[in-house]
Amino acid sequence: MALEVILFWICSVTSVVAALFVILHRNPILSALALLASLFAVAGLFITLQAPFLAAIQILIYAGAVMVLFIFVIMLLNLQKDPERFAPQGVPVTLRFALGLWVFIGLSIPILWTAFTWAMPPTPGAYSVSHLAELLFDQYLLPFELTSFLLLVAMVGGVVLAKKS
Repeated sequence: MALEVILFWICSVTSVVAALFVILHRNPILSALALLASLFAVAGLFITLQAPFLAAIQILIYAGAVMVLFIFVIMLLNLQKDPERFAPQGVPVTLRFALGLWVFIGLSIPILWTAFTWAMPPTPGAYSVSHLAELLFDQYLLPFELTSFLLLVAMVGGVVLAKKS
């Protein structure tokens, strides 16, 4: 088996298991850390797809900036565990499992009936990082700067809110 296939399976299983941990864990900080692991696994999937720029953006933007904001908000809200709020009311485990299995099969059938085709190899230089940089800093400079300013204002607002309490 090729190394890319092994890396693909490791990253995909890690991503799914971490996503399940995000959903099923009651502690919000641990769920956020599991989401971070899932985002890193998705970056690994981008690497197996020969898209290192997307992997770098995935790590920098989602795993870096967005996850810091998520953890900051979770810590700022000071969420307490409320076990009664999350307890299912009178639904047996077998019924929940059967419903989940039914949804999984219902979503899997259309995917399995789809004719899979392998992607064409990318055209060299068509969508390179330098081409993206030219578009970003020439044609889309104003939206890029407004987005960065909006993120700066959000961070300053978060610091001001944290200092008041």
